[in-house]
Amino acid sequence: MASMNFSSAKQTIKPPQRGIFPLDHDAECKPFKEKYLNCLKKEADKHHLCRDFSKEYLQCRMDRNLMASEDLDRLGFSKEATVEKAVEYDKSKEKGGYVAGKHIDGRMKWWFQR
Repeated sequence: MASMNFSSAKQTIKPPQRGIFPLDHDAECKPFKEKYLNCLKKEADKHHLCRDFSKEYLQCRMDRNLMASEDLDRLGFSKEATVEKAVEYDKSKEKGGYVAGKHIDGRMKWWFQR
């Protein structure tokens, strides 16, 4: 059966700038990863409280050439990017019976119906 290629131009694939890097097959940075994951579990996934562990893990990966070396400030670890006094939403409106969208009266019209 013939292949169905409707494009006459050759497709080129570009790798992403970030996000893809070699796996840690030798578990060189596993202790740092475990510390970070344990912190996330302890802090109920509030990642800003585990920031130092994340920084150590990324530094380990860069030191062992498991990811491209980059300034940690550019990865979100600068002084300006520090989260202070974060307040978690308490869902008080939802607990009181609020349902999103119920306050809208009437039927919405699409842009082409206006």
